[in-house]
Amino acid sequence: MLLALTNPAVVAYDPAFGYEVAFIVEDGLRRMYGDQPEDVFYYLTVYNEPYPQPAAPELAGLREGVLRGLYRYSHVASEQPRAQILASGIAVRLALQAQQLLSNDWRIAADIWSVTSWNELRREAVACEEHNLLHPQETRTPYVTQALMETTGPIVGVSDWMRAVPDGISRWVPGDWSSLGTDGFGRSDTRAALRRHFHIDAESIAVAVLSALARRGDIDPGVPERAVKRYHLLNEQVPAGKDTTAGESG
Repeated sequence: MLLALTNPAVVAYDPAFGYEVAFIVEDGLRRMYGDQPEDVFYYLTVYNEPYPQPAAPELAGLREGVLRGLYRYSHVASEQPRAQILASGIAVRLALQAQQLLSNDWRIAADIWSVTSWNELRREAVACEEHNLLHPQETRTPYVTQALMETTGPIVGVSDWMRAVPDGISRWVPGDWSSLGTDGFGRSDTRAALRRHFHIDAESIAVAVLSALARRGDIDPGVPERAVKRYHLLNEQVPAGKDTTAGESG
Protein backbone atom coordinates (compact mmCIF):
# COMPACT_ATOMS: atom_id res chain seq x y z
CA MET A 1 0.00 0.00 0.00
CA LEU A 2 2.86 2.39 0.68
CA LEU A 3 4.40 1.70 -2.73
CA ALA A 4 0.99 2.02 -4.39
CA LEU A 5 0.62 5.51 -2.94
CA THR A 6 3.74 6.69 -4.76
CA ASN A 7 2.26 5.94 -8.20
CA PRO A 8 -0.63 8.22 -9.24
CA ALA A 9 -1.85 5.56 -11.69
CA VAL A 10 -2.45 2.95 -8.97
CA VAL A 11 -5.92 2.93 -7.42
CA ALA A 12 -5.47 0.73 -4.34
CA TYR A 13 -8.22 -0.70 -2.16
CA ASP A 14 -8.23 -2.87 0.96
CA PRO A 15 -11.85 -4.11 1.07
CA ALA A 16 -13.33 -6.19 3.87
CA PHE A 17 -16.48 -7.64 2.29
CA GLY A 18 -17.65 -9.08 -1.01
CA TYR A 19 -20.14 -6.32 -1.72
CA GLU A 20 -17.32 -3.77 -1.40
CA VAL A 21 -15.31 -5.73 -3.96
CA ALA A 22 -18.32 -5.72 -6.30
CA PHE A 23 -18.66 -1.92 -6.16
CA ILE A 24 -14.93 -1.42 -6.64
CA VAL A 25 -14.54 -3.83 -9.56
CA GLU A 26 -17.57 -2.35 -11.32
CA ASP A 27 -16.18 1.17 -10.96
CA GLY A 28 -12.70 0.02 -11.99
CA LEU A 29 -14.03 -1.50 -15.21
CA ARG A 30 -15.87 1.73 -15.94
CA ARG A 31 -12.80 3.88 -15.37
CA MET A 32 -10.34 1.63 -17.22
CA TYR A 33 -12.52 0.41 -20.12
CA GLY A 34 -15.52 2.76 -20.30
CA ASP A 35 -16.36 5.38 -22.91
CA GLN A 36 -13.61 7.63 -21.59
CA PRO A 37 -10.94 5.27 -20.20
CA GLU A 38 -8.46 6.67 -17.70
CA ASP A 39 -4.77 5.84 -17.42
CA VAL A 40 -5.14 3.98 -14.13
CA PHE A 41 -5.02 0.40 -12.90
CA TYR A 42 -6.48 -1.13 -9.78
CA TYR A 43 -4.81 -2.99 -6.93
CA LEU A 44 -7.15 -4.89 -4.57
CA THR A 45 -6.17 -6.94 -1.55
CA VAL A 46 -8.02 -10.26 -1.43
CA TYR A 47 -7.24 -12.12 1.79
CA ASN A 48 -6.60 -15.83 2.02
CA GLU A 49 -8.74 -16.22 5.13
CA PRO A 50 -12.36 -17.35 4.68
CA TYR A 51 -14.98 -15.70 6.88
CA PRO A 52 -18.75 -15.08 6.56
CA GLN A 53 -19.68 -12.39 4.04
CA PRO A 54 -22.64 -10.20 5.04
CA ALA A 55 -25.13 -8.73 2.64
CA ALA A 56 -24.64 -5.09 1.75
CA PRO A 57 -26.18 -2.99 4.54
CA GLU A 58 -28.96 -0.58 3.71
CA LEU A 59 -27.00 2.61 4.30
CA ALA A 60 -27.46 5.92 2.54
CA GLY A 61 -24.46 6.66 0.34
CA LEU A 62 -22.98 3.18 0.76
CA ARG A 63 -21.63 2.89 -2.78
CA GLU A 64 -20.12 6.39 -2.64
CA GLY A 65 -18.49 5.64 0.69
CA VAL A 66 -16.99 2.38 -0.56
CA LEU A 67 -15.54 4.04 -3.65
CA ARG A 68 -14.29 7.14 -1.86
CA GLY A 69 -12.66 5.05 0.83
CA LEU A 70 -14.72 5.25 4.04
CA TYR A 71 -18.20 4.60 5.45
CA ARG A 72 -19.65 3.78 8.86
CA TYR A 73 -20.48 0.09 8.92
CA SER A 74 -21.78 -0.30 12.48
CA HIS A 75 -23.21 2.34 14.81
CA VAL A 76 -24.01 1.69 18.46
CA ALA A 77 -26.89 3.70 19.90
CA SER A 78 -25.79 4.31 23.48
CA GLU A 79 -25.14 7.05 26.02
CA GLN A 80 -21.94 5.31 27.15
CA PRO A 81 -18.47 6.79 26.48
CA ARG A 82 -17.88 6.49 22.76
CA ALA A 83 -15.02 5.97 20.31
CA GLN A 84 -14.59 5.47 16.57
CA ILE A 85 -12.65 2.53 15.11
CA LEU A 86 -11.49 2.84 11.48
CA ALA A 87 -10.43 -0.51 10.03
CA SER A 88 -9.64 -1.96 6.63
CA GLY A 89 -9.61 -5.42 5.13
CA ILE A 90 -9.45 -8.28 7.62
CA ALA A 91 -9.14 -5.77 10.47
CA VAL A 92 -12.82 -4.84 10.12
CA ARG A 93 -13.81 -8.24 11.48
CA LEU A 94 -11.35 -7.80 14.36
CA ALA A 95 -12.75 -4.33 15.04
CA LEU A 96 -16.25 -5.77 15.25
CA GLN A 97 -15.00 -8.27 17.83
CA ALA A 98 -13.38 -5.40 19.75
CA GLN A 99 -16.70 -3.56 19.62
CA GLN A 100 -18.29 -6.46 21.52
CA LEU A 101 -15.47 -6.61 24.07
CA LEU A 102 -15.73 -2.90 24.74
CA SER A 103 -19.48 -3.09 25.21
CA ASN A 104 -19.60 -6.27 27.29
CA ASP A 105 -16.49 -5.81 29.45
CA TRP A 106 -16.14 -2.04 29.81
CA ARG A 107 -19.47 -0.42 28.87
CA ILE A 108 -17.91 1.50 26.00
CA ALA A 109 -19.71 2.20 22.71
CA ALA A 110 -17.58 1.97 19.57
CA ASP A 111 -18.69 2.74 16.03
CA ILE A 112 -16.96 0.70 13.32
CA TRP A 113 -15.94 2.31 10.01
CA SER A 114 -14.82 0.30 7.01
CA VAL A 115 -11.88 2.00 5.31
CA THR A 116 -11.83 0.54 1.83
CA SER A 117 -8.89 2.75 0.79
CA TRP A 118 -6.55 4.70 3.05
CA ASN A 119 -4.73 5.79 -0.11
CA GLU A 120 -7.74 7.25 -1.90
CA LEU A 121 -8.73 9.13 1.25
CA ARG A 122 -5.26 10.67 1.44
CA ARG A 123 -5.10 11.53 -2.26
CA GLU A 124 -8.45 13.30 -2.15
CA ALA A 125 -7.38 15.24 0.94
CA VAL A 126 -4.11 16.28 -0.70
CA ALA A 127 -6.05 17.38 -3.79
CA CYS A 128 -8.30 19.50 -1.54
CA GLU A 129 -5.25 21.16 0.00
CA GLU A 130 -3.84 21.94 -3.43
CA HIS A 131 -7.17 23.44 -4.50
CA ASN A 132 -7.37 25.51 -1.31
CA LEU A 133 -3.82 26.80 -1.85
CA LEU A 134 -4.71 28.12 -5.29
CA HIS A 135 -8.30 29.16 -4.49
CA PRO A 136 -8.27 30.53 -0.92
CA GLN A 137 -11.78 31.95 -1.33
CA GLU A 138 -13.24 28.61 -2.47
CA THR A 139 -11.94 26.13 0.09
CA ARG A 140 -12.87 22.46 0.05
CA THR A 141 -13.06 20.05 2.97
CA PRO A 142 -11.57 16.55 2.53
CA TYR A 143 -14.05 13.71 2.45
CA VAL A 144 -12.50 12.00 5.48
CA THR A 145 -12.92 15.18 7.51
CA GLN A 146 -16.53 15.57 6.42
CA ALA A 147 -17.35 11.95 7.26
CA LEU A 148 -15.89 12.11 10.78
CA MET A 149 -16.67 15.71 11.66
CA GLU A 150 -19.79 15.01 13.74
CA THR A 151 -18.53 11.87 15.47
CA THR A 152 -17.87 11.58 19.19
CA GLY A 153 -14.81 10.30 21.00
CA PRO A 154 -11.25 9.40 20.01
CA ILE A 155 -10.50 7.74 16.68
CA VAL A 156 -8.38 4.59 16.37
CA GLY A 157 -7.16 3.34 12.99
CA VAL A 158 -6.16 -0.30 12.48
CA SER A 159 -5.11 -2.37 9.48
CA ASP A 160 -3.08 -5.42 8.49
CA TRP A 161 -0.45 -2.98 7.14
CA MET A 162 2.23 -1.00 8.93
CA ARG A 163 0.99 2.09 10.77
CA ALA A 164 2.29 4.45 8.10
CA VAL A 165 -0.66 3.41 5.92
CA PRO A 166 -3.51 4.51 8.22
CA ASP A 167 -1.38 7.35 9.60
CA GLY A 168 -1.43 8.83 6.09
CA ILE A 169 -4.85 10.38 6.81
CA SER A 170 -4.17 11.45 10.41
CA ARG A 171 -3.73 15.19 9.79
CA TRP A 172 -7.24 15.39 8.28
CA VAL A 173 -8.94 13.42 11.05
CA PRO A 174 -10.98 15.80 13.22
CA GLY A 175 -10.19 14.55 16.70
CA ASP A 176 -7.75 12.51 18.79
CA TRP A 177 -5.99 9.95 16.57
CA SER A 178 -4.01 6.79 17.27
CA SER A 179 -3.25 3.74 15.15
CA LEU A 180 -2.32 0.07 15.20
CA GLY A 181 -0.47 -1.85 12.49
CA THR A 182 1.99 -4.61 11.65
CA ASP A 183 5.27 -2.74 12.04
CA GLY A 184 8.44 -4.78 12.47
CA PHE A 185 9.62 -8.15 11.23
CA GLY A 186 7.03 -10.83 10.59
CA ARG A 187 7.16 -14.51 11.46
CA SER A 188 5.38 -17.77 10.70
CA ASP A 189 2.68 -18.70 13.21
CA THR A 190 -1.07 -19.01 13.52
CA ARG A 191 -3.15 -16.04 12.46
CA ALA A 192 -4.28 -15.47 16.03
CA ALA A 193 -0.70 -15.50 17.33
CA LEU A 194 0.49 -13.13 14.61
CA ARG A 195 -2.27 -10.65 15.33
CA ARG A 196 -1.51 -10.81 19.02
CA HIS A 197 2.22 -10.33 18.28
CA PHE A 198 1.54 -7.17 16.25
CA HIS A 199 -1.28 -6.05 18.57
CA ILE A 200 -3.95 -5.78 15.92
CA ASP A 201 -6.20 -8.48 17.41
CA ALA A 202 -9.57 -7.65 18.93
CA GLU A 203 -8.23 -7.42 22.49
CA SER A 204 -5.42 -5.06 21.47
CA ILE A 205 -7.85 -2.86 19.55
CA ALA A 206 -10.07 -2.71 22.63
CA VAL A 207 -7.11 -1.67 24.80
CA ALA A 208 -6.10 0.99 22.25
CA VAL A 209 -9.61 2.44 22.46
CA LEU A 210 -9.59 2.37 26.26
CA SER A 211 -6.17 4.07 26.32
CA ALA A 212 -7.40 6.81 24.00
CA LEU A 213 -10.47 7.37 26.18
CA ALA A 214 -8.32 7.45 29.33
CA ARG A 215 -5.98 10.08 27.83
CA ARG A 216 -9.01 12.29 27.24
CA GLY A 217 -10.28 11.78 30.76
CA ASP A 218 -13.43 10.04 29.53
CA ILE A 219 -12.81 6.94 31.68
CA ASP A 220 -10.80 6.01 34.75
CA PRO A 221 -7.05 6.09 33.92
CA GLY A 222 -6.56 2.67 35.48
CA VAL A 223 -8.89 0.90 33.06
CA PRO A 224 -6.37 0.34 30.21
CA GLU A 225 -3.89 -1.41 32.56
CA ARG A 226 -6.64 -3.66 33.89
CA ALA A 227 -7.60 -4.50 30.32
CA VAL A 228 -3.99 -5.36 29.39
CA LYS A 229 -3.87 -7.83 32.29
CA ARG A 230 -7.34 -9.21 31.58
CA TYR A 231 -6.49 -9.96 27.96
CA HIS A 232 -2.92 -11.22 28.70
CA LEU A 233 -1.34 -8.79 26.23
CA LEU A 234 2.04 -8.57 27.98
CA ASN A 235 2.94 -12.22 27.41
CA GLU A 236 1.26 -12.49 24.00
CA GLN A 237 -0.91 -15.33 25.27
CA VAL A 238 -3.59 -16.05 22.68
CA PRO A 239 -7.02 -16.46 24.35
CA ALA A 240 -8.54 -19.93 24.24
CA GLY A 241 -10.87 -20.57 21.34
CA LYS A 242 -9.02 -18.30 18.93
CA ASP A 243 -8.46 -19.28 15.30
CA THR A 244 -5.48 -21.66 15.12
CA THR A 245 -5.22 -21.97 11.37
CA ALA A 246 -1.54 -21.96 10.41
CA GLY A 247 -0.23 -19.38 7.98
CA GLU A 248 0.81 -15.79 7.79
CA SER A 249 -1.56 -13.01 8.81
CA GLY A 250 -3.73 -11.88 5.91
